[in-house]
Amino acid sequence: MNASTTLYRFRLDVSDIDRGVYETLDFRLAKHPSENLQYLLTRVFAFALNTQEGLEFSPAGLSDPDAPTLFVKHPNGRMSLWIEIGNPSPRKLHKASKASAAVKVYTYKDPEQIFRESRNEEIHRAEEIEIFSFKSNFLDDLAKDLPKDVRWNLVFNEGVLTVSAGDKSLSGEVKKSEFPKEA
Repeated sequence: MNASTTLYRFRLDVSDIDRGVYETLDFRLAKHPSENLQYLLTRVFAFALNTQEGLEFSPAGLSDPDAPTLFVKHPNGRMSLWIEIGNPSPRKLHKASKASAAVKVYTYKDPEQIFRESRNEEIHRAEEIEIFSFKSNFLDDLAKDLPKDVRWNLVFNEGVLTVSAGDKSLSGEVKKSEFPKEA
């Protein structure tokens, strides 16, 4: 591991009421030197909100720009879920949508930027891509004094994520957006 890479441990009790999923997760994530804490936390929440059998982080991490950030593969090798973080290019969304049954994007930026960049580009099944966004201030507040060993309770209900640690709690909307319909 690179000297400027920071390793975090996340121990999360997840109650995803919307999906009826209740799990305890314990995993480690390396924060790449080029990665900000908003990106790291968006990766963590995308993992927690999609936790299911077979969900994995890309083995190459941020080093492989063509690989999904998170994915689920069927036993036959076909990808059933491809998850991107941030603002993926239209080319990457097109590739993801052709390679996977479902594509999701989790971003801490304005999703309108993705739509603007994609306006004149071909994206396979763009209308099926789900885009979820977090408010920057929600992630900024969580990133303040983020310990290397994180223990949180996460509750996701009706599009709101509540993060609790001890007697402190913070909630933020997870806004779902869709690609605009063709005119």
